[in-house]
Amino acid sequence: MIYTLTLNPSVDYIMELASFQKGGLNRSREESAFPGGKGINVSRVLHVLNVDSVALGFAGGFTGEYIKQFLNKEAIQTNFVEVDEASRINVKVKAEDETEINGSGPSIHEEHIGRLLDQITSLTADDMIVLAGSIPGSVRKTFYQEIAAQCQKQGTKVIIDAEKNLIQPVLALKPFLIKPNHHELGEMFDREIDTVEEAVHYGKKLKDYGVENVMVSMAEKGALLLTGEKVLYSSVPDGELKSSVGAGDSTVAGFLAGLSRGWSVEKSFRLGTSAGSATAYSIGLCSSEKVESLFEEIQIMKI
Repeated sequence: MIYTLTLNPSVDYIMELASFQKGGLNRSREESAFPGGKGINVSRVLHVLNVDSVALGFAGGFTGEYIKQFLNKEAIQTNFVEVDEASRINVKVKAEDETEINGSGPSIHEEHIGRLLDQITSLTADDMIVLAGSIPGSVRKTFYQEIAAQCQKQGTKVIIDAEKNLIQPVLALKPFLIKPNHHELGEMFDREIDTVEEAVHYGKKLKDYGVENVMVSMAEKGALLLTGEKVLYSSVPDGELKSSVGAGDSTVAGFLAGLSRGWSVEKSFRLGTSAGSATAYSIGLCSSEKVESLFEEIQIMKI
């Protein structure tokens, strides 16, 4: 089973306006609300690709109930640890430009952390867990490292997609997959990475830590997967960029979906790239039809 972890999920409340007047009365012309968080995005795209997952994390209050109910309606399993305060709301105002106001989220206490760790202790060598996104201020910053250490003992595969200071302590624990974009890869080595050749060079440095797979997304320049002794390059299909939000999460989901189907690493990488591109070319997350339409356009090459 694939498990996804979102420590600080949200209800993303999107308000679309013809125009926005600061300090005045504004009325929206359209509103929508979705569960937010990188791990949740991975679970939702896995569902689109007909692969089961279980969404883990912390949730509380009426907003936590909304998140759980929304995912359950999409037939996505959840097992959130219940916390005392309400899960956060992130407001996104779309007018001439986009303004975001993100909530800080509920307080997480040791008893909540202990219950989540108990859940993770029950995972096996047949399971994968995706550690995605930031860690709330009330949770110790070593938490991903603790989870990865426990998973290493159990043989559970760890996938991590997070910022530099959260990824680096996990590298020595030999995670199954990390997925930085080229900017994040550059931050790890205090370099600016602009070319495929540079990304290959620094991706290999990450592999030297013992990471099994390193996937680097490079926007319109394509994507790389360093796996075993191979370096694979994926082209990007033609399309109009509508939003990059969730594209990286979709790439991870597509890759894991392919592996869970028993596909080769190359074909799974292709599915990951098609899912990521499909989200980038959509408003919201990708649809299965969009993923399928792009899949045939993508070329995978060894470099």
